[in-house]
Amino acid sequence: MNLSRISRWAGPLLGAATIALAAGAQSPQPQQPQQPQTPTSQPSTTNPPNPATPAQQTPGAEQQPEPPQATETLQLFSREVDLFFAVTDKHGSFVNGLQQQNFGLLDDGRPPERIIRFVQQTNLPLRVGIMIDTSSSIRQRFAYEQQAAIDFLLQVMHPVDRAFVEGFDVQIDIEQDYTNRVDLLDSGISRLRPGGGTALYDSLYKTCRDQMLTLKQSADVRKMMVLVSDGDDDYSRATEDDAIKMCQRAETIVYTISTNTGPSRDKGDDTLLKISDATGGRAFFPKRMEDVSEGFQNIEAELRSQYALVYVPAGFKPDGSFRTIYLQSLDPRYVVRAKKGYFAPRPPE
Repeated sequence: MNLSRISRWAGPLLGAATIALAAGAQSPQPQQPQQPQTPTSQPSTTNPPNPATPAQQTPGAEQQPEPPQATETLQLFSREVDLFFAVTDKHGSFVNGLQQQNFGLLDDGRPPERIIRFVQQTNLPLRVGIMIDTSSSIRQRFAYEQQAAIDFLLQVMHPVDRAFVEGFDVQIDIEQDYTNRVDLLDSGISRLRPGGGTALYDSLYKTCRDQMLTLKQSADVRKMMVLVSDGDDDYSRATEDDAIKMCQRAETIVYTISTNTGPSRDKGDDTLLKISDATGGRAFFPKRMEDVSEGFQNIEAELRSQYALVYVPAGFKPDGSFRTIYLQSLDPRYVVRAKKGYFAPRPPE
């Protein structure tokens, strides 16, 4: 979404959105004095019952447990939105210690109905995909990509994290599926070899669909991918918008690192910037191939410096429509980087 256009109509609503954010931390919890609260950097005493949570029932004579399928179906109707975002100053340095009243939020043009939680989230488990362009156009730069990716995983991977490694040209080659073993990821990256043409959009679409959208987890995680490419595409059937929409459906942040070291940005760089901006990630444009590792280092620093906001949107409908997100710092010195929207879940058929 074009932020210059949205700012013209969003400005008058941000005051109301800020009040809603602050009210989420100040409203007393209704009739649940016994429910424990999880402390955060900005404690929220508002935690009304989740409308997606079924009421507690008295077991029958046989005391048969509720089938697991019922819980999974109800989760499809969850109205809670998880929003991860980073805040930087004008120099690109991360800003920590902000509170929820420092931000204005609009979901589909309206302030949220309720704020559930606001914390500076630095330790949520990661699910990371490393996508490395192996087309012939990056043959001379390939060794730098491999080494930078290996160094990144050595720095970012914790025991609770999982990652996979793939190369792509006209098809996808997953050399190592999800694992927390860095040695296996290292070997997978080392096995990648440059190939032929480039199907960037197809590869990104299929990876988000097959590796991220279908990911099953018993706890909250952050899903993200690092895409290393020159941004060119000469083979895909999917379009750029198709790939971006699938990333948004999969709730996956995409960070891009350009391998174009020319004196100016080209069409491929614009593609990488659009992908990262739409998903809440960031695009990096190293001036030399030796600087690719710096892009990986900056991603690692951002992953450990993100805020997490969980809220209930107003006027929510489980109709599969795309809902825009506009999150802004009320302090003009700071820049907020977050995804531009998400797809509401559809009801089960």
